[in-house]
Amino acid sequence: MHVRFRVLLLAVFAAAVFVTAGTSATSRSAGAAANYIVLYKGQAVPKDAASSIAAAGGSLVYSYDQIGVALARSSNDAFRANMLKDNRVDNASPTAGFATQLPNEQAEGGGPDGDLPNAPATDADTFSALQWDMRQIRAPEAHAITGGSSAVIVGDIDTGTDYRHPDLRQNISDANSANCVSGVAVPGAAAADDDNGHGTHTAGTIAAAANGHGIVGVAPNVKIASIKAGNADGFFFPEAVICSFVWAANHHIDVTNNSYFADPFLFNCRNDPVQRAIWKAEKRAILYAEQNGVTVVAAEGNESEDLAHPSSDITSPDNSDPVARDVTNACVVIPVEVPGVIGVTATGSTQQTDNDSDPDYLKAFYSSVGVSVTDVTAPGGDSLFRTPESVNGRVLSTYPASKPCTRSRQEPTSDPTYPTAVYCYLQGTSMASPHAAGVAALIISQFGNDRTPQNGKMRPDQVAAFMQQTADPQPCPTSLPPGYESIGTGTQTGLFYPCQGGPGYNSWYGNGRVDALNAVTKTSGK
Repeated sequence: MHVRFRVLLLAVFAAAVFVTAGTSATSRSAGAAANYIVLYKGQAVPKDAASSIAAAGGSLVYSYDQIGVALARSSNDAFRANMLKDNRVDNASPTAGFATQLPNEQAEGGGPDGDLPNAPATDADTFSALQWDMRQIRAPEAHAITGGSSAVIVGDIDTGTDYRHPDLRQNISDANSANCVSGVAVPGAAAADDDNGHGTHTAGTIAAAANGHGIVGVAPNVKIASIKAGNADGFFFPEAVICSFVWAANHHIDVTNNSYFADPFLFNCRNDPVQRAIWKAEKRAILYAEQNGVTVVAAEGNESEDLAHPSSDITSPDNSDPVARDVTNACVVIPVEVPGVIGVTATGSTQQTDNDSDPDYLKAFYSSVGVSVTDVTAPGGDSLFRTPESVNGRVLSTYPASKPCTRSRQEPTSDPTYPTAVYCYLQGTSMASPHAAGVAALIISQFGNDRTPQNGKMRPDQVAAFMQQTADPQPCPTSLPPGYESIGTGTQTGLFYPCQGGPGYNSWYGNGRVDALNAVTKTSGK
């Protein structure tokens, strides 16, 4: 993913309250108004939140009552200090300095089969031959059994989706899509339109249709809920992340793909009084989604760093002037280090040298790693260490025709309103994560059920166990290509982090490479 951004979703939450309140007459103006996350100690927002926020010099914008978080707005420079006088408030923090911008990146088996409708799919679309990534995870073989179920919904928390794209339009769920950029969900696929390009790319990897045109996604029969969290410039703010996960929970989304970092800070430190409010609020939202049956899959990042042992952050905040700082294990990456989230590293197309007779693929040079953070690995592309099969080493997927792409394939359509379908080559753990999210969707399609819709079609911990147990184990490499260690040093520390662990689990590949065929046939990868 050389991407770091925030998430948005749309619609008005059934249990949330949209309120506007006048600013207290006692407030002191300090210039332009700013949004604030107000984190309450309890798991609910007090009934008098609007009046107490007004008394502190602000106005209540939105109340996420399910997780005890309020979004407020104030131009009073004493607003945070005033709110902290309320003993019900855990913390408060302005969000303006907490956005990340996308970089330029051009089984517990599960018992018997479930009762969801499934159908096979084919892999004979125009550019299927260019999809080395799908062959690496054996998606075509899995599709002979199932292409997924239309009853399964994957929420792509990203920059939105081009809902008009010919390879996506039939799989977009308008009713479950939303724009959360403002922190208040605006429903509908049109509201969640992609003005950046990144979200359309990840959506195609998950569920591009098997329709004879373009490419085929990992789960071409499932539905996509476009949950827009990033704006045209690729900035993701905390209120958008919170909005997105609450939306996913309340709409019973089955899986979310998260190819971003939440916060302008690469590492969010619990011992920082301002950052603590942000990460605790985001964590509550993610856990709320998981408790409501949402399987959360997240990219591990493109910094070539060891997330299990962070020591330096020289690029944050990335929406203003960075300030170098030391970080410790009190500092985490959101969402990948939240409990229950499936962390994904990236591989390229090059086979590595190791002691395993099966083909194993080398970690992409940019991918971050970490013992206990990495759960699985998946193809994300590697433009430096590549094979002819992968053309330029990157992953090909859907892209808005209105957005520039350096390396693209195009296909004319018969639709006068959308005459050319565009497909773009990108690389990053942002591209790896949707492969894993697609496999999660296939698992739920094949083995989930609708018996307890309030808890999801399959428990997130079951999905994670299933994915990990059916993954193809990848041992640490015994040797590396020339130049790999010097190119693959951390962007924050300048250090190279060797692979640590055994063939069953290690810091680079976790439990192994996701395997779609193993997943849908309940075959152990061990």
